[in-house]
Amino acid sequence: MRFMITWQFHQGKLHDGLSLFLQMTPEQDRADRGSNIKLIGRWHDLVRGRGVAICESDSAEAISNWALKWNSLLDVDVAVVLDDNEARALGKNRAKQS
Repeated sequence: MRFMITWQFHQGKLHDGLSLFLQMTPEQDRADRGSNIKLIGRWHDLVRGRGVAICESDSAEAISNWALKWNSLLDVDVAVVLDDNEARALGKNRAKQS
């Protein structure tokens, strides 16, 4: 499954969170996610203290665990997302059922 994770730093926590993130090596960043999560891409809106990541995992627990590691600094929203082909196939199947 693919997940879209969006986050917003808590008021006054942006610099604390950035400090932690910027000190992480790529290896530490991968370890922070865990071996059950493949990061596809991540984008940061540093001015507003928010961002989005797209990742793949077969484990909702792994995604939740990753989010919980950061929830003292930011609010996290997680959604399952589909690519164009998956969305079209689902839409066509639903249309057949109507």
